[in-house]
Amino acid sequence: MKNFQFYAAIAAMIFCCGCGYTCGSIAHPQLKTVAVAPVINDTTSYNSSAILRGLLSERFTTDGSMQLKTMETADCIVYARITDVRYQAIDYGVASNGDDTYLANEWRCEADVEFSVVLPGRGKPLIANRKVTGKTKFINGPDMETSRNNALRQALFSATKTIVSSITEGW
Repeated sequence: MKNFQFYAAIAAMIFCCGCGYTCGSIAHPQLKTVAVAPVINDTTSYNSSAILRGLLSERFTTDGSMQLKTMETADCIVYARITDVRYQAIDYGVASNGDDTYLANEWRCEADVEFSVVLPGRGKPLIANRKVTGKTKFINGPDMETSRNNALRQALFSATKTIVSSITEGW
């Protein structure tokens, strides 16, 4: 019985190797390097553009499908624009002072980002404007502004995962 299992495993491995399965990047073979252009922020959330550009650069580096380069030397350039940031209360609790005052204690943060990918020297974008939304939830902390900034960072990180996978896998 053990010999049968061994030979069945070997046959399965040989069959899978012959079917064209490969490991590694599935990015476009002509695109080896990428640059992230300065991000445009159309919202009132300060420092969002710097956060998104840094997170995009970090995500491309972590993904490893494309090498991060300057805009002058890259095969393609990612342009991004933050169009909207929303905060919404999603859960309420009674205040501790006993007067039936309800306060929001859990919030949702959503960040809308439009992106496109352009090949330098070409008029038509490789990937035309696409919109992605990053989402996260957060709880009131001692400093609400710090909680909101951390939530915005997490929402933008969520959006970068979709952007990078769209560029390296799904276009």
